[in-house]
Parts: sequence; structure tokens; C-alpha cells
Amino acid sequence: MGFETINRRIGQRLRHRRRLLGLSQGRVATDCGVCFQQIHKYESGDVTLSAAMLWRLAQMLCVDISYFFDEIGERPGDS
Repeated sequence: MGFETINRRIGQRLRHRRRLLGLSQGRVATDCGVCFQQIHKYESGDVTLSAAMLWRLAQMLCVDISYFFDEIGERPGDS
């Protein structure tokens, strides 16, 4: 699985959780110290999330970081 696919899947999980909580991109952006366009880029998979930003989003959205990786698939090297 390529990085682009992983970025898109993480973005989909981010969008799903944000909407589930009824939060706007602007609200999430403000709480994370970025502009709403950056959250849009994360959600579309156009930009890779840093570990620090992923942790911040997980805390804000009340999920474990592993939430973003659910259903992505096997780790490289697993058979």
C-alpha cells in the first residue's frame, strides 16, 4: 500500500470522526493552530500528517492514534 493511499485513508477517518462530533474544519483548525485549508488538505489526503499533528488531532477528537490506522491493512513485512 502506497503513502498516498494511507494518507487518503487517514484523511477519511479524520473527516468521519470530525463530522461525527459535529465539528467544522474551522473549529478543528483553530484548536490545532492551523488554517482550515490545512485540515481540508489532511482530510483529502493531499498532505501527510506529522506524528505531532496526528497526536493532537487524536486528543482533540477523543480517539486513540490507532483509530486513524484501523482498516488500513497489514504492516509492511507481515504475511
